[in-house]
Amino acid sequence: MTTAAELWADVAAVRERAPLVHCITNFVVMNFNANALLAAGASPVMAHAHEEVSDMVAIAEAVVVNIGTLDPYWVKSMELALRAADDRDIPSVLDPVGAGATPYRNEALKTLFSVALPTVVRGNGSEIMSAAGAAVRTHGVDSSAAASDALGAAQKLAQRTRGTVCVSGATDHVLDDNRRWSRLSNGHPWMTRITGVGCSATALIGAFCAVQPDSWRATTAAMALLGVAGEVAAEQSQGRGVGTMQPLLLDQLHRLDERTFAQRLRLEVAEW
Repeated sequence: MTTAAELWADVAAVRERAPLVHCITNFVVMNFNANALLAAGASPVMAHAHEEVSDMVAIAEAVVVNIGTLDPYWVKSMELALRAADDRDIPSVLDPVGAGATPYRNEALKTLFSVALPTVVRGNGSEIMSAAGAAVRTHGVDSSAAASDALGAAQKLAQRTRGTVCVSGATDHVLDDNRRWSRLSNGHPWMTRITGVGCSATALIGAFCAVQPDSWRATTAAMALLGVAGEVAAEQSQGRGVGTMQPLLLDQLHRLDERTFAQRLRLEVAEW
């Protein structure tokens, strides 16, 4: 049974150790992802030049790849990063942004899976279903499926990657190939109205995997921190809107305390 105290120990480890997380992410969210990692206590680096990707991975403690804004050069950068992470046996996290939206996106994702199996895959319901090979209609990069609709696909994907899969939604589901299943019900609907929150979840998972070798627990801890932080930030914005909430979310990633985390955490753990 995973407890709030155990998850908080991982939050504290990120803050204490400041792991270096190498992110190859999309243009839209790059700044916010870096700030989210810094606020949580991690150290981000974002380098995609082919000439230095492998060298950068060599000094990193986790790798995050995000296919949000694809082109052939960036896909190659991601291939190099995933291969280097696999060679070094450090955790890698893949965010299949917009999977299923276009044939090119699907082919790129297929290529990345063929290079190395990621430690964690995180996406919304539609993205996870598409990444698992299910035929699903997408709405750009937004999900057309509820997280609960994607649980079967998440199970298949966890077995295929022999790792952890996180399906984000009103309730976040974290499953792994050992049949562990955590359900997190924190957060706020406004989080879906701020560009980069989902992608920042992926980046945070990378930071937590760097300090916690159990990728299922690390993913659960990262999603718990973001969910509770978002919940508190929404309340502090006092209904003013998402523009006010965004910096407050960074504040909470930075300053959230153990007592608030434990009191607010809504976590269920089971087997699937």
